[in-house]
Amino acid sequence: MISLKNVSVSFPGGVVALQPVNLELRRGEFTVLLGASGAGKSTLLRSLNYLNKPTTGNIIAEGLGDLNNRKVLHQHRQQTGMIFQQHQLIGRQTALSNVLLGRIGYHSFFRSLFPLPDAEQRIALECLERVGLLHKALERADCLSGGQQQRVGIARALAQRPKLLLADEPIASLDPTTSTKVLSLLRRICREDDITAVVSLHQVEFAKEYADRIIALSQGHIVFDSAPENLNTSTLESIYEAPKNEGGPSHPVMASPALAY
Repeated sequence: MISLKNVSVSFPGGVVALQPVNLELRRGEFTVLLGASGAGKSTLLRSLNYLNKPTTGNIIAEGLGDLNNRKVLHQHRQQTGMIFQQHQLIGRQTALSNVLLGRIGYHSFFRSLFPLPDAEQRIALECLERVGLLHKALERADCLSGGQQQRVGIARALAQRPKLLLADEPIASLDPTTSTKVLSLLRRICREDDITAVVSLHQVEFAKEYADRIIALSQGHIVFDSAPENLNTSTLESIYEAPKNEGGPSHPVMASPALAY
């Protein structure tokens, strides 16, 4: 599906966020990235659509080519959906209008300044129906609960008709019950549509429950890459071990502040 060859990411000031990585992400897999804050999870995930451009190495998208090529990157982004921690919705617009933004990449800039065709509206409505929010289509996004806003974000990503779905801490601001519903929905849709998913999480138990594959990072290095059942206590200690000369280990969190579903 997508290959990383000697990919590393450094930021200004010489900060190396991701050490050289060689990785194959397989079609249809639901992969969870684990690790303490600052371990490199988000950097790795965001490099998969060049939101963080690699400093070294190459990322190859199956059937397209090297993402260093501008045309290839445009095509790759067209078929890559992104779900964010803070939803990234336009609050004053309706849920439907937000989902329609997922179709913008299929139109020229000039065409996108005008209302999209009825066919695009139908796609957006179908996506809202799939996440259980068709009845909220005409409500403002900022009037929805946190869980509902995240489901609108999922619907927006689905409107792209993606082959790859990237979710950066999608349940960080949700309570455990809502988190379970959002992750269950996300995994079900990915399996139904044969979408490859890469999801960064802090919650180990959610990772073990929903992932087909867990990739764990520590200080920019991949320290675990296997099936959830192979993740044991010793491995978890190495994943969440604090860097030398710093404080105690950063433990995986089990829940985040609550928002209504």
